[in-house]
Amino acid sequence: MKMYLSSYRLGNNPQQLVGLVGDNKRVAVIANSIDFGNDPQRRKEGVQREIDDLAKLGLQPEELDLRDYFEKPKDLEKKLSEYGVLWVRGGNTFILRRAFKESGMDEWLKSQKENKELVYAGYSAGVCILSPTLKGLELVDDPNVVSEGYDKETIWDGLGLIDFAFAPHFESPGHPETEAVSKEVEYYKKNGVEYKTLHDGEVIIMKS
Repeated sequence: MKMYLSSYRLGNNPQQLVGLVGDNKRVAVIANSIDFGNDPQRRKEGVQREIDDLAKLGLQPEELDLRDYFEKPKDLEKKLSEYGVLWVRGGNTFILRRAFKESGMDEWLKSQKENKELVYAGYSAGVCILSPTLKGLELVDDPNVVSEGYDKETIWDGLGLIDFAFAPHFESPGHPETEAVSKEVEYYKKNGVEYKTLHDGEVIIMKS
């Protein structure tokens, strides 16, 4: 599985993402990290922004709402087979982790580690979820946030698909979370957690 791990949105050189994509240009846009809000219109506009940005690159994006697949992992597995790219946007990492678990997305994604045709792309929370642990992220995201239909239990295990903690928006003037991320990085230092920081605009590309 190829990975395009961005600090914020598409980053400074989105053509690098296009270069990773094979023949299947269909993109599943996963936005469950913003399910905590109570403004459905704002959520809809946020999702549309992601779709518009990806479409401008010549890709074929559409939203895949994991809530439609809670407790239906086989249905989700069938649906995911249609896509060549997953685009997982930022928001709250803890509610995104709940959505991954309740839909079976977490186990499916782990099973795709050797799939060289699949691109996992995203930013902020969409990357943080890949880390071995989510501990430290509570300094940035509220771990107790839930929404209708979600289990209230906080999950502290990440997916372990990358071997470091991801700290986006680091020293990124203008981003509201940059100060909290500095505290997150201090936590990693104090606790001996391997981590990588990214300024907004920067991207890590990984090819298995």
